[in-house]
Amino acid sequence: MGESLGIHDLALFTLAVFLLNATPGVDMLYTASRTLTGGWRAGVAASLGVCAGCVVHTLAAAFGLAALMAVSAWAFAVVKWAGAAYLVWLGVGMLRQAWHGAAGASTAAAAPAPLGAVFRQGLLTNVLNPKVALFFLAFLPQFIAPDAPHKTLAFLALGAWAIVQGLVFLLALVAVTAALRRLGGSPRLARALNAAGGLLFLGLAARLAQAEAK
Repeated sequence: MGESLGIHDLALFTLAVFLLNATPGVDMLYTASRTLTGGWRAGVAASLGVCAGCVVHTLAAAFGLAALMAVSAWAFAVVKWAGAAYLVWLGVGMLRQAWHGAAGASTAAAAPAPLGAVFRQGLLTNVLNPKVALFFLAFLPQFIAPDAPHKTLAFLALGAWAIVQGLVFLLALVAVTAALRRLGGSPRLARALNAAGGLLFLGLAARLAQAEAK
């Protein structure tokens, strides 16, 4: 099927996607932090939200919307600053949870964030990252032949493959993180994790704010 769509070097594409998934970033951090604070169900919801964001990026790349950000500094800046602001909001929220102390941590453990909210946050952290959009636009065409008969379908097929592979990786991360959570869960640890996650999100927001369209 790949050859009929003009897709080549699928094994190399799979390896590249795995290496990219294994590189620490916003999606991995968000999934791990939600698993540590809310358990495996929250981790699965976060993973599904992140992958839903990748669906949006795949459709954007396939139908040319990501190309607009590649050539328009204004469009890139809008998405960039929206993404940075959202990461700041997440980071401040996690720092506030850490600041509330042991009582707040125990309350959070008793009443974890709704899974729908976790899913939406994962979706937004991914969608509001223009670097992800530009990655899909720049990376996928390298595995599509110039004379491919159905370039849009080839884009969609490669994007779907990358999304499924990314979901499998994130679910494996959830399983490992949930096991670690069972071994060492405590209110003090929850506070430390929220504080560390909040600072990391603020750092990622600062890095995103400095990003430039290539």
